[in-house]
Amino acid sequence: MLISRPRASLFWCAGALAAMVSAAPPVAAQTTRAASATAAAPRGQPLRNASLERRLAHVRRLLRATPLIDGHNDLPWAMREDKEKPLDVVDYNLRRTRGMTDIARLRKGMVGGQFWSVYIPGEIRDSGYARVQLEQLDIARRVIERYPDVLTPAYTAADVRKAFTQGRIGSLLGMEGGHAIENSLGALRSYYALGARYMTLTHNVTLDWADAAADKPVHGGLTAFGKEVVREMNRLGMLVDLSHVSPGTMSDALDVSEAPVIFSHSNARALTDVPRNVPDSILARMPKNGGVVMVTFVPGFVSQRAVDWGTQAMAVRDSVARLLPGDNDAQFRALAAWREANPTPAATISDVADHLDHIKKVAGSAHVGIGGDFDGITETVQGLEDVSKYPDLLAELVKRGWTDAELRALAGENILRVLTRAEAVSARLRKERPASTKTIQQLDRKVVP
Repeated sequence: MLISRPRASLFWCAGALAAMVSAAPPVAAQTTRAASATAAAPRGQPLRNASLERRLAHVRRLLRATPLIDGHNDLPWAMREDKEKPLDVVDYNLRRTRGMTDIARLRKGMVGGQFWSVYIPGEIRDSGYARVQLEQLDIARRVIERYPDVLTPAYTAADVRKAFTQGRIGSLLGMEGGHAIENSLGALRSYYALGARYMTLTHNVTLDWADAAADKPVHGGLTAFGKEVVREMNRLGMLVDLSHVSPGTMSDALDVSEAPVIFSHSNARALTDVPRNVPDSILARMPKNGGVVMVTFVPGFVSQRAVDWGTQAMAVRDSVARLLPGDNDAQFRALAAWREANPTPAATISDVADHLDHIKKVAGSAHVGIGGDFDGITETVQGLEDVSKYPDLLAELVKRGWTDAELRALAGENILRVLTRAEAVSARLRKERPASTKTIQQLDRKVVP
């Protein structure tokens, strides 16, 4: 049976992940270089005290000239899991309001580019990973083909810019979970040929070659084969995505990668202390690497209040189970009564802005982006409920004094710079070395070829 994705529900994010926090490494102090980069950023935003309407109008003017690019949207998986007609791209009509993503709301949100996540779970048991990964690539490609007046395939930064000038959304594909390559660099290259332009090294499950944030660390980061995966991704021009990986894996990837890395949907661990978020020690390395942390809208990664509530709810659940053993109905009623008396704290658009402020402070405004994770979450942030809401977030940042240059960088210029640099690194490396034929047996298990 196919294991459904462990969605970013409040219990999953704030409960299961929060239980791992005590074992994770401490958050490091901000470096002098990051502080200097922040101090050099331009100051002044004349509209910071303006009304919301004026701030939104200003943001919309900016977004008519700068593409807003989101790093992570799980629409293809939502289509796969649709209860009525799973896998049916035609029935899941984006010209109607559905889920968190449709054409009307993409237009209202002024989305100019989108990485569509071609996620597959790391817990699949009905087959190998490759079949399901190929199906997800197929779904995403068919969605893009079905709406040519709105979406257009994109493989490079130039493709995204061209689509934007034509009034269409440049659509890139991002693989979520290195388990899909099944320990094969040949499979990695095949996915790149099919259009994948980033790969999240892990999802929630530690791999044979990389530790995940939500699983027990086994390798201390990347194995020798894992480092070869990063090198081959650099050669291909595929972005190394460090969302979901352990701090050790983050650090090893930064040591190895010759191209900028991304976090396609992660927040600041200093503000919300869960393993899925990025420690300050890693944020401080972004300027040297040139990468981008794309802040996500998952309540359990955004709000420490939500995390603490989830931890408390798990404790109450366990206590009720001990007090009322074997009586499921009584347990349910007791938990329902507790939740009614202790409602879930809301994560807000201000909380998301706090994460952006923090990452800008530690890493610099050249290293922030947006990765909403829409249609991959079950709860939403107040004020960021769907893909129409991006301008509201930028309007909040105007109020906080973000300059127009910083807003343009956040919206899309940073990730376009990363793509452009990765393409340049790839062009150089393809001249310097051929495709790697190394195997995990050779590199990690000391097998003589």
